[in-house]
Amino acid sequence: MQYDWSYFFSLFSMTSFWKACITVIELSTLAWLIGMVLGFFLASAKLSTKAYLRIPVGIYIWFFRSVPLLVLVVFVYNLPQLIPATGSVLSNPFLAGLFALVLTEAAYMAEIHRGGLISVAKGQKEAGRALAIGGVSIQRLIVIPQAFRISLPTLINEYITVVKLTSLVSVISLTELLMVGQRLYAQNFLVMETLSAVAVYYVMIVTVFGFLLQYLERKLDLNLRTPQTLSDQALEKLRSVVSTVSNKSRAQQGPGAAPALQLKKIHKSYGQHEVLKGIDLNIASGEVISIIGPSGSGKTSLIRTINGLESIDQGEIVLFGHDFITAKDHPNNLRMRKGVQHIGMVFQNFNLFPHRTIVDNITMAPRFHGKVDRSEAEAQAYALLDKVGLLAHAHKYPHQLSGGQQQRVAIARALAMNPDIMLFDEPTSALDPELVGEVLKVIRDLASEGMTMVIVTHEMEFALSISDRVILMENGVIQADASPCDIRKDNAGERIKQFMGVEAAQAERELVSA
Repeated sequence: MQYDWSYFFSLFSMTSFWKACITVIELSTLAWLIGMVLGFFLASAKLSTKAYLRIPVGIYIWFFRSVPLLVLVVFVYNLPQLIPATGSVLSNPFLAGLFALVLTEAAYMAEIHRGGLISVAKGQKEAGRALAIGGVSIQRLIVIPQAFRISLPTLINEYITVVKLTSLVSVISLTELLMVGQRLYAQNFLVMETLSAVAVYYVMIVTVFGFLLQYLERKLDLNLRTPQTLSDQALEKLRSVVSTVSNKSRAQQGPGAAPALQLKKIHKSYGQHEVLKGIDLNIASGEVISIIGPSGSGKTSLIRTINGLESIDQGEIVLFGHDFITAKDHPNNLRMRKGVQHIGMVFQNFNLFPHRTIVDNITMAPRFHGKVDRSEAEAQAYALLDKVGLLAHAHKYPHQLSGGQQQRVAIARALAMNPDIMLFDEPTSALDPELVGEVLKVIRDLASEGMTMVIVTHEMEFALSISDRVILMENGVIQADASPCDIRKDNAGERIKQFMGVEAAQAERELVSA
C-alpha cells in the first residue's frame, strides 16, 4: 500500500490535532511544574536527619518509581470505585491523568533535586551560618538557587519525558494527540500516515519548549557571562558614593573591661577522637592572636567553635562578658546567632556565593539582618571593595576573579557586618605564593585599625610580625602562648622554637622548588 502524502500533510490543518496539542502542553507543563515543586520538598525530607521524614519519603520514591505509569493511570482513573468521594475529581480524564503523572514525576524529581542539593558545597552553608543567617534562609538565599542551576539540565530532560508520557493517558480516553490519531486510523486504516503526523506534533512541542527551557538554562549559566570590569568613569562615580560612607569607629574597651573572648575548658570530640582537650584562652579587645601548630593539632576545630560552626562537648565561650556558646547548643540558638553577628569569619576556601555578584555577596547579610537599606548596603560594599583594592570588579562573579581577589572579597563580606572580632582560618593556604602578599596586606591593615583578630596560619614570619601573641597548639592542647618578642629572644620554650624553625625551613624549600 502506497504512503498517502497528501493525507499526511492534511493532518496539520485539522483543528482536533491542534486542540490535542494544547491538551498535551497543559498536561505536561502542569505535571512538570507541580512534580518539580513537590519533588523538592520530598528531596529535602529525604535528606533530613529525622527518620520519621526520611523513611516514609524513601518508601514513596521507591514505590512510585517502580510502578509502571500505565498501571498507575488506570488505577487512579478507577479509584472512585474504591473511594467514591474522589469521583467528582478523578472521573475527569484530564485530572486523573494529571494526578497519576504528578505522583510519578514527584518521585523522579525528588531524586533530581536531591542530586542538586547534595552538590552544593558544605562550605556554602557554613558561610551562611558564619553570617548569622538561619537555616531556612540559608536554603532560600544560598542553597536552592545553586541547586536549581545544577539540576536544571536534568529537569529540562524530564520535561521532554513528561511530554512523551502524556500519550499513555490515552488509555482513559483523554483527547490528546495519540487518542485523536487512534480515532482517525480506526476509521480510515491509514495507520502509518496518522502516527507519523502524531510523531511530528510531539517533535514540534518538544522542540519549541525544549528551546525555551534551554534558553533559560543559558541565561542562568554564570560561565557564559562576560566579566564586567568597570571603566574609569564608572569608578569615579562609585568613589563619589564611597566618599559619603562614614567609617564606624570600633569601640575600644578601657582597663578592667571584660575580654573580647573567653574560652573556658573547651572540649570537642569527633566520635572517639578528642581534638580539643580543655582549652582555656582569653583574648583582649584589639588583640591579634595567631594560632600555629602541626596538622591535626585542633587549630581549625578551635577557631570554628568560636562562632558556632562546631559545637562544643564541654565548656563555655563568653563574648564581651556575656554568655555566648555553651555545650550542646543548637546551631539556630537565638543567643548564639545574635553573638555571631559580632564575629566575622574568613574561610580557607573563600566560600563566596557563586550565584551572586561580588556586590551581592557583600550586601546580602547586612540587608538580611536589616542593618541597612539597599542603597546604604551597596555604598558600604563599594567602600569595602575600594578598601581591599577591588572596586573595579564590583559587578563580576566570584569565578571571574583570582584566588587572592576572592579571598579579599571574602574579607570585605565579613567586614560588611561591622564585626568586633575577625576569625581567619588559614586564609592564604589555598593561594599561589604570588597571591599571598595581597591578602596578608589587607589583614595587616585591619590589625593597624585595632581589629580583634584570631588567625590560624602557617605563615610564621607574618604571625610574628602582626601578632600580639602567638599560640602553639599540639594534640588538642595549648603548648605555648608567647609574644613575638619572647619568641625571637628564645624565651618562649624549646617546642615553639623548634616548630617555627621547621616550618620556616619547609617554606624555604617550597619557595626554592617553586
